[in-house]
Amino acid sequence: MENSLPEVIIYTDGACDPNPGPGGWAAVLRFEAHAAAHEKALTGAEPRTTNNRMELQAVIAALNALKKPCHVMLHTDSQYVQKGVTQYLARWKVKGWQTADKKAVANQDLWQALDEALQRHQIEWVWVKGHAGDPLNERVDQLAVSMIPRSALPLDDAHAAHVFTGVSCRGQTGPGGWAAIMRNGETTLEVSGREDHTSANRLHLLAAQKGLEAAPPKSIVHVYTPSDYVAQGATQWVKNWMAQGWHTKDGQPVKHREVWQAIVAASRERNVMWHSLKEEIRPAESQRAEALAREAI
Repeated sequence: MENSLPEVIIYTDGACDPNPGPGGWAAVLRFEAHAAAHEKALTGAEPRTTNNRMELQAVIAALNALKKPCHVMLHTDSQYVQKGVTQYLARWKVKGWQTADKKAVANQDLWQALDEALQRHQIEWVWVKGHAGDPLNERVDQLAVSMIPRSALPLDDAHAAHVFTGVSCRGQTGPGGWAAIMRNGETTLEVSGREDHTSANRLHLLAAQKGLEAAPPKSIVHVYTPSDYVAQGATQWVKNWMAQGWHTKDGQPVKHREVWQAIVAASRERNVMWHSLKEEIRPAESQRAEALAREAI
């Protein structure tokens, strides 16, 4: 009897970098309607996951996207998924989601979701060798990799110097310490200092100033600061302050004027880009700078 279910070709893939770490998944669905081929691409991402979970998520999303029962030719380069479904899934269910050595099945939540999705369709599993020239396999691989969440920080820019700052302040008026780490190619410099009566804002400024001055003149410099005061001041406020004779918009003298002026002078000799770490995971160098600042007190 001829199969009356709609025919669908699905390719899926998952990626994670590092593994575990941030990951992405992708699926491409191809089907025919009224003699014209149609295609749909699905993608997704998670900040903390594994490669196997992304492989499973891609298949689940693809099958759940089908609005009615279909005959599916499902292509995957994941033996974990293909063998899991065709060889182990039924056994896991019988054994209460335990493996042969009585351990809990890894990623049980996704396997159960996949098992539910499988019930609605007729599926033929096709394992394809990854990176072997299959156009759709290559496409879903590229889509999955492109979905991996990446930090917006240009930490790997080899053509630039990188300055990381950190401070530590005891109370609102000090004492406090500041530190900066300047990385330029294979060269790394660490500078630090302390003040007896100070504030966190002043310490952040001093760290940025000294870090900038440690970077080579005429270089591109990325400055990474956990201080919105420094990042916003350098990118938004300082031009107005200069135009107003180093006064704020309400006519008050700019606090820490001499440090701001030193930052402006250092910036004129360099192409500086400021990065606020307020919503970012602190790079290792930033954490090291904070430790140096604590030691400096």
